Amino acid sequence: MAKTISLEDFKKVDMRVGTIIESEINKGARKPAYKLKIDLGKDLKIKKSSAQITELYELEDLIGKQVIVVVNFNSIRIADIKSEVRILRAENKKGCIILIPERQAQNGSKIY
Repeated sequence: MAKTISLEDFKKVDMRVGTIIESEINKGARKPAYKLKIDLGKDLKIKKSSAQITELYELEDLIGKQVIVVVNFNSIRIADIKSEVRILRAENKKGCIILIPERQAQNGSKIY
């Protein structure tokens, strides 16, 4: 069962839409992962992330794909990359599925 949080706690999580502009294999990661650069618009600029999404996505398929990310978590170092944002995803039996906007959105758009 999921832990209940208040609406105020939920509002603290800053989720935004961004577009993946670069992708490569994160060779130093312990588990298979990609290094990604995500364009979050003029205010938030370009951020880096390491994502374990290799089971269902090829590098070239990610370029230009919009994703939803959390921008206000503390960054963490994964191998040689400082992962600045967290990509939202869901798991199924085959791997992780990235959450994407249903329609094209402006980079940096806030998720409510």
